[in-house]
Amino acid sequence: MSSLVEVEDLTVVYGGRRRGTGSRGLSSVSLDVRAGETLGLVGESGSGKTTLGRALLGLVPVTSGTVRFDGEDITHAHRRRRRALSQRIQVVFQNPYLSLNPQRSIVQSVAETLTARSDVGREESRARSIVMLERVGIPAEAADRYPGSFSGGQRQRIAIARALVPEPDLVICDEAVSALDLSIQAQVLNLLVELQDELGLAYLFITHDLAVVRHLCHRVAVLRHGELVESGSTDSVCTSPSHPYTRTLMSSAPVADPRERTRRIAVST
Repeated sequence: MSSLVEVEDLTVVYGGRRRGTGSRGLSSVSLDVRAGETLGLVGESGSGKTTLGRALLGLVPVTSGTVRFDGEDITHAHRRRRRALSQRIQVVFQNPYLSLNPQRSIVQSVAETLTARSDVGREESRARSIVMLERVGIPAEAADRYPGSFSGGQRQRIAIARALVPEPDLVICDEAVSALDLSIQAQVLNLLVELQDELGLAYLFITHDLAVVRHLCHRVAVLRHGELVESGSTDSVCTSPSHPYTRTLMSSAPVADPRERTRRIAVST
């Protein structure tokens, strides 16, 4: 499986580029996301997960290192190039209540991700948006309603439709299910798996929830204080973690089966 995204020695320093100034968000991180796979990016708050996602999107300046997408160096891509890249790299944010404009109908919100394409007219944009809304479980007759008419889970489905309508290769999911109830989380995760199988998508799935990682991810990378401490297949990292920090994460994750908790504690010691 070829690499769609290649991150090499990526460093992001907030507040200053000179040595010794600012706060370090990422420190020499190297990883890749392969075409058609889900890479889980895990760690506690402040570990650098969101910073890495924002660096891929061009939303934070990179201090050093490189980001390549489909072989192209996009580390310092200018605004026009970033706008074109938005058709191939999309994002689903954490809060479904803040990610949609309350003054726009949901079909308008979904269609706005097609505005950078000069080959897609208004009628086609609307038609494609309605098809994608139906694909994620929102009926066509609801297309002209406003976000306030929908639940949190429905809004996140709308946000997913908006991300997918331009037919991207990569979707960055930044804690995309953490604000949802557990039963709704499971439905949205299953939808993401179905869409990946159907469309051949790659996901960078940013999360602190190891149960989500096990359900969704092919591989996992673990960040701590802006540094990559462990990476590998989901099975190997979750069942036989090699780094003490990963073992701590695993042993502290809530589990329903007390026998599994006992096994994790034994692994972490």
